Amino acid sequence: MGTNPKGQEELVAAFREGKIGALARAISRVEEGREEAFSLLETLQAPDADCWRTGITGPPGAGKSTLAGALARAWVEEGRRTALLAVDPSSEVTGGALLGDRIRMASALENDGVFVRSMASRGSLGGLGQTVGAAADLCASFGFHEVLLETVGVGQAETDVASQADLVVVVLHPRSGDGIQAMKAGLLETADLLLVNKSDTQGAEATARDLEGALDLVQDASSRAPVLCCSALDGGGMVEVLGTLASLRENLLEGGALEDRRVARSLARARRIVGDGLRRRAWAEGGLEVRTRRLL
Repeated sequence: MGTNPKGQEELVAAFREGKIGALARAISRVEEGREEAFSLLETLQAPDADCWRTGITGPPGAGKSTLAGALARAWVEEGRRTALLAVDPSSEVTGGALLGDRIRMASALENDGVFVRSMASRGSLGGLGQTVGAAADLCASFGFHEVLLETVGVGQAETDVASQADLVVVVLHPRSGDGIQAMKAGLLETADLLLVNKSDTQGAEATARDLEGALDLVQDASSRAPVLCCSALDGGGMVEVLGTLASLRENLLEGGALEDRRVARSLARARRIVGDGLRRRAWAEGGLEVRTRRLL
C-alpha cells in the first residue's frame, strides 16, 4: 500500500493534539509494517527522558497481567500517564494477537485511565514482537510517563525484554520450580527485580530464599537483583515493590547506566531491523524461497 501524504499529515496533526485514536492508528501502521511507518516514526518521535519503560516477564501463570494492572493503577493514581503494551501469542492464520483474558483486563484498566494495547508476538521467541519497541516510542512521544511491556509468557526464552526496557521485572510463582527454570532461561541475569507473586500461597517465602541463593551463585551479593514477595491481586507487598522500583530508577540515573541502556536498546533495534530486512530480501528477491520449494 502506498503512502497517502494527506492522510499522514492528518494523523500527525491528531497525534500532536493528543487524540488517543491517533496513537492507536499510528501503532497499527507500525505493527502492520506499512510503507510509511518509518517516516511516521521519524516525524513523531520525541525524547523520552521522562518516560520509563518497565518490562514484565516470566513463565505463564505467574500473574504478570495482574501485576501489570496493579502497577498501572498505582502510577495513574500518582498522576503519571501509563500505557500497557501486552504481547500475546500470534494467530497462525492472521498473525494477529490472540487476546484471551486480556479483553477483560484491558476493559478494566481503560476504565482506570490506562491506555492498553494488545500486540502480537508474531513468532518472536524472545517474548516480544519486533514492533513493540516502536510502539513504545510512540507512547513516549504521545506524552506517557510510564510504558509497561508485558511479554507473552512463553517460559524459556523471554530475554528480548531486556533490550526494550529500562528495567526488567521477572515474576515467578511459588513452589513451581521457577528458580531452576529461570536460571536455564537466563531470566536471573535479565532481571533488575524478582517478584514471587501470590505471596498468600504456601511456599512463597521458601521460593524467595531459593532465588536469593541462586542469585548469590552467579552475581555479587552487593549488586544482585532484589527478591520480593507480593500479592498483586490483593495488593500485599505492592508498596514495597513500588518503592524498590523507584530506588532502582534513582540508581540508574545517578550512575549513568540509564543512558547506556537506552543507547544499547537503539543499537539492538537497528541490528534487528537490518537483519530482518536482509532475510526478507534473501528469501524474496534473492529467490531462496523458490529454490527451497524446489528441494521439498
